Amino acid sequence: MDKISVKQKVFELASRVAEDEGFELISADILGAGKRTVVRVVIDKDGGVTVGDCEKMSRGLEALLDVEDPIKEHYVLEVSSPGIDRPLLTQADFEKNIEKLVRITTTEKIDNQTFFIGRIIDVGEGWIRLKISKKETGGKKNRKILGGKSEGKDIFIPMDKISKARLEIEL
Repeated sequence: MDKISVKQKVFELASRVAEDEGFELISADILGAGKRTVVRVVIDKDGGVTVGDCEKMSRGLEALLDVEDPIKEHYVLEVSSPGIDRPLLTQADFEKNIEKLVRITTTEKIDNQTFFIGRIIDVGEGWIRLKISKKETGGKKNRKILGGKSEGKDIFIPMDKISKARLEIEL
């Protein structure tokens, strides 16, 4: 099997285990090669992922990988959660995080800026709407970064203009 076929097979097996265990499969990647091969799987579920969830996923996937044997060399299997500051990649990611604080960088200027921190207030087909406010931009220091005039208003951002988006950690 070539590397792409192996990666697809690992993704299929991980999808099967995730579905059986009630998890959402975020990603399944094969990194490195030879003795340094790592199979990295990221799962999520409502309410967050526990260490026990990672163990369940790991045991289930390890058993399938042993039976199917798509990876011929030695590898290390890593299963984790996406983390509290996880990247947002799909429309579904944004929909699940409505009302949460996000940090977004765009490929083109929107309202004369490319960097935004705000709350997701709505998601549509191919766009998101953020509410930008002084409180969530960190006051005077970040007002300069955000251009001042976008504070306290809604910004529509086309999904295809987003280069990076991740949840912002709130304390």
